[in-house]
Amino acid sequence: MPTATITTKGQITIPQKVRLDMGLTPGDRVDFVRMDDGHYAVVPASHSIRALKGIVPRPDKPVSLEDMQAAILGEATGE
Repeated sequence: MPTATITTKGQITIPQKVRLDMGLTPGDRVDFVRMDDGHYAVVPASHSIRALKGIVPRPDKPVSLEDMQAAILGEATGE
């Protein structure tokens, strides 16, 4: 298990294996999340916008503005 030592300034260096596993690079931020059992989890707080690429698949056919407007209106009126 990777470990780190806290400096006198309260800083730690995240071990390389952990940084690689978490996909962290210099300048990234991490959050410390308190779990229900009182332990903390360290999770990435920021990612590049490029990390979002490919999450939403392209539609089979392009959607026109008119189709979008109709869908929005339909949801707003409950149709």
